[in-house]
Parts: sequence; structure tokens; C-alpha cells
Amino acid sequence: MTARILVVDDVPANVKLLEARLLAEYFDVLTAEDGLKALAICESTQVDLILLDIMMPGMDGFEVCERLKSDPRTTHIPVVMVTALDYPADRVRGLKAGADDFLTKPVNDLQLISRVKSLLRLKTLSDELRMRNETARNFGIDDLMRSGDGRVDEDGQVLLVDGRANSQERIIRALKPIAEVAVTSDPQAALVEAAEKPFELVIVNSNFDGYDPLRLCSQLRSLERTRFLPVLLVTDQGADEMIVRALDLGVNDYIVRPLDPNELVARCLTQIRRKRYNDRLRASVQHTIELAVTDALTGLNNRRYLDNHLKILFNRSLTRGRPLSVLITDIDRFKQVNDTYGHDAGDEVLREFAARIRSTVRGADLACRYGGEEFVVVMPDTSAEVSAAVAERLRAAVQTMPFTLRASGIALDVTASFGIASRLETVETPEQLMKHADRALYEAKNAGRNRVVAAAA
Repeated sequence: MTARILVVDDVPANVKLLEARLLAEYFDVLTAEDGLKALAICESTQVDLILLDIMMPGMDGFEVCERLKSDPRTTHIPVVMVTALDYPADRVRGLKAGADDFLTKPVNDLQLISRVKSLLRLKTLSDELRMRNETARNFGIDDLMRSGDGRVDEDGQVLLVDGRANSQERIIRALKPIAEVAVTSDPQAALVEAAEKPFELVIVNSNFDGYDPLRLCSQLRSLERTRFLPVLLVTDQGADEMIVRALDLGVNDYIVRPLDPNELVARCLTQIRRKRYNDRLRASVQHTIELAVTDALTGLNNRRYLDNHLKILFNRSLTRGRPLSVLITDIDRFKQVNDTYGHDAGDEVLREFAARIRSTVRGADLACRYGGEEFVVVMPDTSAEVSAAVAERLRAAVQTMPFTLRASGIALDVTASFGIASRLETVETPEQLMKHADRALYEAKNAGRNRVVAAAA
């Protein structure tokens, strides 16, 4: 894992020590002796993670962190605060400022490297999602991301896995202002519950007798439905080996006993906020993908999707020796609708035409808007005879019921022409199949429109 890490400290010896440890792991290291220089570097250079000293002259680490997290250009850079102070109040203040974690001087090598790698893995995931989400702007769905930045306005949904009743009570009491907490003392039951319910954080306490809590952490990461669910490990002071292994397994954060309630709340809020933000990113990416293959006017798949999916269906037909048919239809004299009643009326006819296609074809069939007033239906496992019957049923559905314009109440008599083709031994590619269907459509148009023509065998 390669990454660029910025070390910010006003003491040169501290900088050199951290720089040497990171260079030994083949990280690219930048350094800054004060907060202003650190902010300038982040504005001009790509930085993947920041190790930030708290006690600095002028601008302290808390203010630097607040400025980084309030700037959209740098808010996603993980910040680890490094300090000689180990007071819970400082950790809570730092977490509220947006820090992702704390390291206490002298820095433990194992915790340093494992924490850095863990945060970089999370950043890589978020960066990929944000990069894909950038394309959403081209599709007019910016509002998905403007609706919030992961703020925790509603109670979080937390699953606590804890083997002791007294610690369960303390954690539930501490989190009551920010979360609804479900509790179980059975790790295997917890795995099932986490997979089935919409939790936003799992807290795993390491206080079990005869059970390794890291096994549950590993299982949570291996299941598809819980892979991105944040996990917070509660462990003992000095359990460095367990912490390092946990972070390597993908545990998001840890907190050591005795628990400070304020720190526990701050860390849980950080994980819940990050979960909600990344969930929204994934939803936005999925929405973008759907928009990229969907015709905005009719809601059918578009030509881009057809071109790709037809290849898959055609190859499957060849491999399985099953029939495959294609129907191309074109609304007759559609230009007259636009010229006479306007393009809004034309759009309304196109939407209604798509709705009738949807109501006529089967769920397994692929219906697409090919362009303009042309539509395509791909019918897997469908012979020429059956596809002709489907086309005739659709032709009748268009002809027999007028298209009523909502604004004016005018009823339009609309007809369509259909060309169909089926995969035969002589058809070797999807392009040839489409060409045969298109030729049949041309014949239907020339023969007087409002009819179905099958491609010659």
C-alpha cells in the first residue's frame, strides 16, 4: 500500500522519527513545522493521511483539524492526532474537531503502522466512491449529496456484542443520547442479527471468556451484507497485539478500558457519520449507473444498455442452443404528432407507447428505447412464431386504444410498424440479428404501415 502522508510537528526530532518509520514502510512522506504550512500543502498537493501534533505554537492541532474538516477539498483526508497528552478530554475535543484517531507519544510502532494502513484502506474506498459520484453531476442529481454530509440528526442504530451485563449497562447508558442500542452476549447470534437488520455500527467488547472476539470481527468483514458495517472494538490497556490484528482484519476503530463515556460517544458518532456518508455515496453511484443506462423520458433501458446486454443474451442463446428473437417497432407518422400538437404532446405519446410495451412483454424480455420513436424488444427463449404473436398483440394494443393528451384531452389514433427476426444458424452476431429485424421493419413501413413483418429465413 503506497500513499502520501503529511507529518505536522514543530519539533524536528519528532518529525524525523515518524518520517523514518513511515519511509521504512515505503510511504511517501511530506513534513510541515506548523499548521499554516500544513494547510498550504494540503491545498496544493494530494495528501492521503495527516499525522498532526496537537501542541504547536500559533495554530494548534485542534484548529488545523477543524479547518481541514470544514474545507470540502480536504475534509476526506484522515487525520491522526499525535500528542504527548493522554487525557480523555483532549481525545474528545479532537474527535469533535473531526480527527479520525489519536496516537500518544512515544508512538507505538505497531499501532502507528496498523492505524495508518487501516485509515488508508477506508480512504481508498471513499475516494473510489466519490470519484464515481462526480459523474452524477452530469446527470443532474447533485441534490443526493447536498442533502447532508453524514450528520447524525437521527439516533444511530448500534449493535452491542458484550459478554457482561454490567459493561452492557454502562455502554447503553453512555450512548442513550445518540443511539438505539440492541444488545447480545452471543457472538454467533450477533453475526446473524448484524446481517439481517440495518445497524450502522457494531461494538464488539473483548471481555468474553473462552471466545476470541476477533473471530466475530473477521466474520463481519467476510459477509457481503456486513462488509461495510463499521466495527468498534473495546479492549484492555496494553492489548497492542489484539489492536494491531483487529485493524488488519478491517476493524474501523478501537477504544480502551476504562471507558470514558464522552470519548465513546465521540468515536461512535464518527463511525455512524462516516457510514451514512458512504451509504449515500453508494446510493448516488448506483443512481448514476441506472441513469446511464435508462432513457429519461420513457424509463425504459436505452441504446447503450441494449448494445451491451444484447451481446450477453445472444452468446447465451448460442451456448445453450436456445432461440432468441428481436422486435423493432417504429411509431407511424410520428413527425405529424410533433408538427401538429407540439413536442410536449410527442413526448406524452412516447411515454404512453413505452407503457404499452411494458404491459405487453414479459418480465424476462428486454424493452429499450432505441432512439427517437424507435423501440426494441429482445425476447430470450422465444421462437419466431411466438415473437410474431407478441408483436401482433402489441400492435393491437397500440391501435385499438387512442392516446389521450392530458393537457387538451385530445384523443390521437396512433399505429406502429413492427419488424421481427430470430437467431438462425446463418445469424452469427447480434449486429446481424438487429439488421434483419430492421430490414423487416423497413418492409412493414413500405407495405403500408401498422403491420408486423418477419425477417425472411
